[in-house]
Amino acid sequence: MKPARPRPTPYPESGFTLIEVLVALAIVAISLVAGLQATTALTNNALRQSDVLLAHLCAENELIKVRLLRQMPGVGDNTSLCEQAGRGLQVTLSVRPTPNPQFRRVDAQIHDGNAPVLRLSTVVTHD
Repeated sequence: MKPARPRPTPYPESGFTLIEVLVALAIVAISLVAGLQATTALTNNALRQSDVLLAHLCAENELIKVRLLRQMPGVGDNTSLCEQAGRGLQVTLSVRPTPNPQFRRVDAQIHDGNAPVLRLSTVVTHD
């Protein structure tokens, strides 16, 4: 009697199954979405950093103007426009009294349209 020959399998065992390919595609898709979100976050952060830098320049300019007047600023609010790098930012300067009458609190809040960008505060006195 001859030994039995093994039967050839109808499908060779080389290659990937459909499930394996779909799992690999899902992993790649998730990785690409995570990379896109990280790139978007970095881009938004760079834009925000630029906005804050311009707003900081405007706020510092307004606060330095108050200090250079060398007199006690009047209590109240004042709004002006600050032009920086071709952009118009709205500056709201608020002067408030403090418990010590020799000092005043000055807040400079910068808006880009209706969105607040930055707020700086200082205390001034008269010379």
